[in-house]
Amino acid sequence: MSKVFNKKAGKDDVVELKRVKIPAHRYTALKKAWMEIYTPLVEQCHLEVRMNLKTRSVEIRPSKEIKDMGLVQKGVDFVRAFVLGFAVEDAIALLRLDDVYMDSFEVKDVKTLEGDSLSRCIGRMSGTHGKTKFTIENLTRTRIVLADTHIHIMGSFQNNKIARDAMVDLIRGSPATKVYAKLRGVMNRVNDSN
Repeated sequence: MSKVFNKKAGKDDVVELKRVKIPAHRYTALKKAWMEIYTPLVEQCHLEVRMNLKTRSVEIRPSKEIKDMGLVQKGVDFVRAFVLGFAVEDAIALLRLDDVYMDSFEVKDVKTLEGDSLSRCIGRMSGTHGKTKFTIENLTRTRIVLADTHIHIMGSFQNNKIARDAMVDLIRGSPATKVYAKLRGVMNRVNDSN
């Protein structure tokens, strides 16, 4: 977070500015989807947004209409979700809903794997043509991004924990069918309690 002095109003007027760094591998995707990202931030959240080409970052600050800094943080989370690899349609839930969160972890946080073992682990989490990942997403009502050894999960707090536990079981070597069965049981208990 940076503090920028508003030169027109005088030195006492401070505007808070938040920056989201864009890594090189997401820069082209951001440029292609810029209008899809820019429009909800400006029209729905009434934020001032710009792409700083020198620093390769997206800068977000509140407009004069809003006083709530929570909207600025929601905007930052929205852009950060896109940068992590979530689709714009999925990331927009962070702007519209209050109980949507992101959770990130790495394979090495769970188990130290190298070489072929790491490749098999990533393959287990993804499944054939992404079937395992999609099944976990559908059962837990979350969105999951597998980015090399990083796993990013977006959803409600409880569902994120359930999806994370399923991914951890896969990292530890459990077969996908055993994880599905356990997941269905957990989700049935959760749905019955609600």
